[in-house]
Amino acid sequence: MADVEATLQRLSNHKGVLGCVVVDKQGKVLRTTCEAAITEQYANLIPDLAELARGTVRDLDPLNDLQFLRIRSKKTEIMVAPRPDFVLMAIQDPKTVET
Repeated sequence: MADVEATLQRLSNHKGVLGCVVVDKQGKVLRTTCEAAITEQYANLIPDLAELARGTVRDLDPLNDLQFLRIRSKKTEIMVAPRPDFVLMAIQDPKTVET
């Protein structure tokens, strides 16, 4: 558990990171560094999107699997790392992130 907290703290300290959210496969929030309203929005929407992306990757090549998903908009950039037991999301300000 200390490793998870250390990882979230390390990610949160990166330049431009607005917050991190970790949810289980059912969308239940396990850990967050964001405000409650933002956490709820991301927890409800992003895991489903990651699962759709995973399905697309598997449809293209059944021997392949989704490892990472990056979603960039004008206001935010969402880095998604889906794992078998959880989904990790880091929300960043794209203006401070080098491309």
